[in-house]
Amino acid sequence: MSNLPDEAFRDTIGTIDEGGKRKFIFPKKPSGKFYEYRKIVSYVLLAILFINPFIKVNGNQFMMFNILERRFNIFGFPFWPQDFYLFVISMLVGVVFIILFTVVFGRIFCGWICPQTIFLEMVFRRIEYWIDGDRGSQSRLARMEWNSEKIRKRVLKWTIFFLISFLIANIFLAYLVGSDTLFLMIEQGPIAQASNFIALLIFTGIFYFVFVWFREQVCIIACPYGRLQGVLLDNKSINVAYDFVRGEKEEGRAKFKKNEDRALTGKGDCIDCLQCVHVCPMGIDIRNGTQLECTNCTACIDECDHIMESVGLPKGLIRYASEDEIAKKEPFKFTTRMKGYTAVLFILLSIFVGMLFLRTDVQAVVLRLPGQLFQHNGEKISNVYTYKIVNKTMKDYNDIHFELIDQKGEIKNVGKRHFKVPKEGISQGTLFIEIDEVLLESDKTKVKIGVYNGSELIETTSTNFLGPRSFN
Repeated sequence: MSNLPDEAFRDTIGTIDEGGKRKFIFPKKPSGKFYEYRKIVSYVLLAILFINPFIKVNGNQFMMFNILERRFNIFGFPFWPQDFYLFVISMLVGVVFIILFTVVFGRIFCGWICPQTIFLEMVFRRIEYWIDGDRGSQSRLARMEWNSEKIRKRVLKWTIFFLISFLIANIFLAYLVGSDTLFLMIEQGPIAQASNFIALLIFTGIFYFVFVWFREQVCIIACPYGRLQGVLLDNKSINVAYDFVRGEKEEGRAKFKKNEDRALTGKGDCIDCLQCVHVCPMGIDIRNGTQLECTNCTACIDECDHIMESVGLPKGLIRYASEDEIAKKEPFKFTTRMKGYTAVLFILLSIFVGMLFLRTDVQAVVLRLPGQLFQHNGEKISNVYTYKIVNKTMKDYNDIHFELIDQKGEIKNVGKRHFKVPKEGISQGTLFIEIDEVLLESDKTKVKIGVYNGSELIETTSTNFLGPRSFN
C-alpha cells in the first residue's frame, strides 16, 4: 500500500533480531476509542468462553468438542460419529465465512475476536502493565540486573501468569472432555483421574509458554490464518491502513513545527513521531503498508488520532480503509469475488440447515447378516439381520421394539422382544424377519422397519429381504 520504494522491511520480522534470536516487544500501553470498544468485545467474549462449557441444554453441554470419543455438542445439539458429516459441513461454513470476512474486512478477526489476541492483549499484557509499568519501564526492567526489585516483579508476574494459564487449561479441558468429567476429576483427585490430570498439566504448560514467551510469534509463525491473509486480501479489502497520500504528499514526512503551514510547504500530515510503531504489539511500522504481522488491532489508529488531535491536524491518517479508497478515492464496493463467496456460504448454510432438520435423535441401522441366505420356515421365508440403535439424547428409552411398517410379516428379536437403550448409549443385537412367501413379488424386496418406544414411532429404517424367486 505504500508508495515508498524501499521494501527491505519485508525481509525480516519485528520479533527476530539481526542475529536470528528472539527479540521481545514492549509495546506502549494503548488507549483510545477503539481500545475501549475492544475491551468491551473482549470481556464479553471471555465471559462466553468461560461460561459455555458449564451451560446445559436438555442435559447436553452447550459447547463440547470431545475429539477422542468423537462426540461434539454445538449450541446444545449433540453430534455423534454418525453425524460427522454435519460437523464437517459446519466447519466448512466456518471456513468460508472467515474467508468472506477476510476478503471484505481484512484481518479484523485476529484483532477483535481471536482468543490468542484477547488473552494476550486484554489479560496478560494488562497484568504486565500493572506490575512492570509501561513500555519504557518494561524495557529498563528487562535490561536490569537481577536485583530484589526485578526478582519480586518477575516472581509475582510469572506466578499470576501460571495461575491464569492453569485456569484457562481447566476451561479448555472442559470443552474437550466435558464439564462433568472436569468436576469428577476435582472431586476424585488427580490420582484417580491421572490421564485427565496429566492432560491438564500439559495444557497449562502450553498456555504458559505461549503467553509468557512465544506470544505474538503464534500469529506470525504458527497460525495458518496469517498466511491465508496474503492470498485473500486485495485492493478492495478494508484494513487498518495508513493514508500514504495524505501522510506523504509531495515532500514526504517531516517532524512537526509549531505555526508551520504544512499544506503550503507540501509536507505530509505524518509528523514521523513513531508512536504508531511504539504502540504496535507486533513491532511493525504500519506506514510500510499491509504486512503479514498486522492483526488489525487498531492500537495505531487510536495513537495516531491522539497525535493528530494534539498537533491540530485532522484525524484518520491511520484508519479502516481499502487501498483503492486511499489511492483512488473509490468507495467500498461488494465485488464479484465477494458475491461468489457469499453464494457459496449461502449454499453451505442451506445444506447444513436442511440436514440439521432431517437429523433424528435416534439412529437405527439394520443390515442382513453377511454370507447368510434366506431360510424356509413352513410357508414363511426368514432372513437374519444385525441391528444397531444409537440414542443421541440425554433420556433413556426403556421400551424399544421393531415392527414392519409397509409389509405384512413378523420381526423376532433374539433375546427380549422389548429392550432398553440408555441415554447417549448404543444397543445392538440380532433379529429375524419372517414374511409369507406368497407376499414376495421378487427375489429382493425392500422392507421398511419402524423403531418404537412403546407406542411412539421414534425412527424408521429400511433393508432388503431375500426370497426364493431369485432361483427361478
